[in-house]
Amino acid sequence: MEIKGHEFFLVARQKNIIQTLLDKYNFNYISRGPGSVNILGKLLYILKADIQLFTLARKFKPDLFLSFGSLYAAHAAKLSNVPHIAFDDTESAKIGHMLYVPFTNTICVPSCFKKYLGEKQVIFNGYMELCYLHPNYFTPDISVLDLLNVKKGEKYMVIRFVSWQAFHDIGHKGISLNNKIKAVKEFSKYVKVFISSEKELPEDLKQYQITIPPEMMHSVLYYATFLYGESATMASECAVLGTPAIFIDNEGRGYTDEEEKKYGLVFNFTESMEDQELSIRKAVESLKTPNIKKVWQKKRDKMLSEKIDVTAFMVWLVENYPESVRIMKENPDYQFNF
Repeated sequence: MEIKGHEFFLVARQKNIIQTLLDKYNFNYISRGPGSVNILGKLLYILKADIQLFTLARKFKPDLFLSFGSLYAAHAAKLSNVPHIAFDDTESAKIGHMLYVPFTNTICVPSCFKKYLGEKQVIFNGYMELCYLHPNYFTPDISVLDLLNVKKGEKYMVIRFVSWQAFHDIGHKGISLNNKIKAVKEFSKYVKVFISSEKELPEDLKQYQITIPPEMMHSVLYYATFLYGESATMASECAVLGTPAIFIDNEGRGYTDEEEKKYGLVFNFTESMEDQELSIRKAVESLKTPNIKKVWQKKRDKMLSEKIDVTAFMVWLVENYPESVRIMKENPDYQFNF
């Protein structure tokens, strides 16, 4: 869109590797700080971020705000009398929905989304992970195997632990420490194990921590034999890349449910102790399955044949807004042009 002459003003939270990636790809942006982990801090942060975005908007004078379900963008857009287009795929983000939906003009959700957010909702047949991992945009870099010290054809897997600090993570505990250690010990019998974790690992597991440039992570997932963990996004990324994945979460996601039920690409489990045990056994069973990656690549091809190019759809939606919303309401199949 920038090549076509569009201008963007990016505002990014100081979290994990977001700003590292923005720097890597030479995007200019403003940081809105690290946020907070407790409820009072989160509420105060809303006020701070709203003021910051509104102040920036008065200088930049945008034609619209575009976000991934950002309540801060929604509030600043409303105060600026500018349309806000939000994308969303997380049904469990109840507090987020309360705080951004009333102030948003258009909400784009995947067709597998299990919640109705009102007449503002526009449905597209895809996953958010297709924005950056669709074959039209992503080519895996095999040199990542050298960074991992893995030989071509050698099996390895990725384990992902999250911090459970988002609004929609309140009340979740994830995989127990004992089961984390048990899982790593079990999986290590069959493949090399790499752990990606949002919070610090216990001493027993630090030797497994992955150390690569963050922009190489999707190549790691592409060549991996399996993913096991607490991240819905990473499980869906693996589905899009053709890598088997286990996702552990009490509430689940519409997209990982569809990736399991319709395409057989993801295995979903709850956080119960029984399900944690079952998930470990399922992962071991999968690791022992011959040619599992070839089977998953075929499943992935079927999924890709039925989904749209979400990036192309987003560009069209923005460039033709608000006429594009009217077209989608009257003829939802128009999206299959992308």
